Amino acid sequence: MIERVKSAMVGLGAGWVLILMLVLSVVSLAIMLERAWLYWSLRDDVPMLMRDLGRLLRGGDLDGARKRLEASPSAEAAVVIAGIVEAGMGSEAAEEAMLGASALQKLKLEKRLTFLGTLGNNAPFIGLLGTVIGIVGAFDELGKQKNATLTAAATQVAPEAVMTNISEALVATAVGLLVAIPAVAAFNWFQRIVRATLANTEALSHVLLAHLKATGTGTADVEAAMESAAARGDRQPTSKRVPAKDADDN
Repeated sequence: MIERVKSAMVGLGAGWVLILMLVLSVVSLAIMLERAWLYWSLRDDVPMLMRDLGRLLRGGDLDGARKRLEASPSAEAAVVIAGIVEAGMGSEAAEEAMLGASALQKLKLEKRLTFLGTLGNNAPFIGLLGTVIGIVGAFDELGKQKNATLTAAATQVAPEAVMTNISEALVATAVGLLVAIPAVAAFNWFQRIVRATLANTEALSHVLLAHLKATGTGTADVEAAMESAAARGDRQPTSKRVPAKDADDN
């Protein structure tokens, strides 16, 4: 069994490992560029946005606050807009709406980052596999040299084959590290951006919730609407009422 596995490893060589690492590096680079472009497109001056939002809310301009948020391309603004939409139903409804929108934005921001993290953790091991295959091939060539007839040709060919396998082994290790290091660095950087975005989102959400809870927006409006509807139902136009005397006559 061991001889079969060794023969398969030596026969395939470490070349396929290098090809695999090349493909993974291309995919990793594409994900890095795509994620970097997404985060760049969502950038905004969040402190200024927070100041504008607080100013508009203190002035009671809820529509103006919504328009100001809609003008921002940031993920933070998209979350708070969901809360403003449900502000008429009360602060609790707005908070639940923002929690749902925040979860969706988190999924959007973290998309494909798992691949970078997995590649960064496992690329060195893939390179190590190529190294092991190269070393196995080198020792196999040394075994052939020992068993071969000691001729000038044999002593010249075997060392060249051994050195070739060892060089492939070292190249596989180097390629694995070259793929892993950028992937890990990009993963950590993108995770930091996601955490900062979620923290900004929470801060903006609390600005809206503080306004809704302080003014009682939503609950009082709903209760007033219900009372108004009930009052309209009790009051019927007099022209449509039938007097009790006329009803008895009929």
